[in-house]
Amino acid sequence: MIMEQHFVYITANRKGGDIYVGSTDNLIRRMSEHRSKSNDNYTRNTGIHILVYFEEHKYPGDTITRERQIKKWKREWKINLIEKSNPEWEDLYTDLKAI
Repeated sequence: MIMEQHFVYITANRKGGDIYVGSTDNLIRRMSEHRSKSNDNYTRNTGIHILVYFEEHKYPGDTITRERQIKKWKREWKINLIEKSNPEWEDLYTDLKAI
């Protein structure tokens, strides 16, 4: 049985800069879209393409619920979430092949 993967992710344009919270069932594809600027105007115009945080969920409903939860958070809480696992805001995109 193949298990589906669903992700909530946060991208940024630089450490401490603009951030974007999203969700997807294919994180590699979605990050490729961010990097090629073929997605929505907000991320295209702000240069938000550095993957600084992601978490995996088993069910799509859980992913959507978590995405909405994080989007409602204060910016400070989002930054704390990122820095808990990625204090230097390193680009995690290169590690995605291991997923």
